[in-house]
Amino acid sequence: MNARQTGFPYALLVSIPFMFLAAGCYAAIPTPTCVPTIDPMEYPTFHDGSLETYLQDSDGTCLTQFIAWPAQDDRSPVWSPDGSRIAFHSNRDGRDYGIYVMDADGSDLTRLTNNPGEEMFPVWSPDGSHIAFVTNLDWDTEIYVMRADGSDLTRLTDSPGEDTSPVWSPDGSRIAFRSERDGNREIYVMDADGSDLTRLTNNPAWDYGPAWSPDGSRIAFASNRQGDMEIYVVDANGSDLTRLTSNIADDRSPAWSPDGSRIAFHSNRDGNWEIYVMDANGKGQTRLTSNPASDSDPVWSPDGSRIAFRSNRDGNWEIYVMDANGSGQTRLTRSAGEDTSPAWSPDGSRIAFHSNRDGNWEIYVMDANGSSQTRLTSSAVDDGVLIGSAAD
Repeated sequence: MNARQTGFPYALLVSIPFMFLAAGCYAAIPTPTCVPTIDPMEYPTFHDGSLETYLQDSDGTCLTQFIAWPAQDDRSPVWSPDGSRIAFHSNRDGRDYGIYVMDADGSDLTRLTNNPGEEMFPVWSPDGSHIAFVTNLDWDTEIYVMRADGSDLTRLTDSPGEDTSPVWSPDGSRIAFRSERDGNREIYVMDADGSDLTRLTNNPAWDYGPAWSPDGSRIAFASNRQGDMEIYVVDANGSDLTRLTSNIADDRSPAWSPDGSRIAFHSNRDGNWEIYVMDANGKGQTRLTSNPASDSDPVWSPDGSRIAFRSNRDGNWEIYVMDANGSGQTRLTRSAGEDTSPAWSPDGSRIAFHSNRDGNWEIYVMDANGSSQTRLTSSAVDDGVLIGSAAD
């Protein structure tokens, strides 16, 4: 499939963590006809022009709406590869979501896209020259790319099903993503210009959350093809599919260590969500956190020595960091609001996050030891960091 130039996107499937429920960002919802019980997954989507979130059992049954999101918010900032800029999406101008960029200190805020539809979840190319993102056209979710200055908007995917969750290969030549073009969630890969589309997975279950290994040879993802969510890896050409985890609970959100030797993930195999790590071949699975609350969304520091994560062990969502072996667990944020979605700067010296500590979701940055916490955005709507979540 050749990429083509286009505009006017309008409806998309998105992935927003459950944490926003705590912010009170919801409207009246219908009485559920069923209650998910098999470790439900979040399933956010645009429906009839408004953002709604559903719960669905991991076996695909009992789809139940539980949040209708408000019309205004700003979210999904990500660091540029050189650490000088942060991209994010926002409807702060009172219009549909658009992609914005700002300097790492919050200055020089610029809107990059100006289409009448929704443009969300920017992802920088490894060399910082382009930004891929998810948008919509005629109520169809697709993946687009543009130059880092907003020029040369190009549509990469064109299918009747949702194409979302783009992830650049380490060398920037390919993009992995999740698609429902064949009726269920599968992992695909394409060249960075949208050509040479290849389906990597093929089964009636859900495959989601692709994550490239640092050398670009393999892709990790989560799947419920065995009934519960487990972590798999597959070669970048679709061969050698291997199941890494195997238990009756859910294992999700695989994150490769920078050297590719280990994979961190979160699991509820011991009764609640905790963070684990394993060798890249699935061996040596080790629990790193242990408390009655939830620890999730591990993010490796660029040098692989530390792991940042979010936890509600102290009553609300805060950001913590620990050594890669689980020792030295340290709380970095302390606020009456929710602090979550940590994102390391490329040099490992700072961590961006989002927080509603000042009444609405804004983007903050702090030193890696938790000092010098600084608010970068300030608007009448919400600004938030969304690097990953338990749902895709």
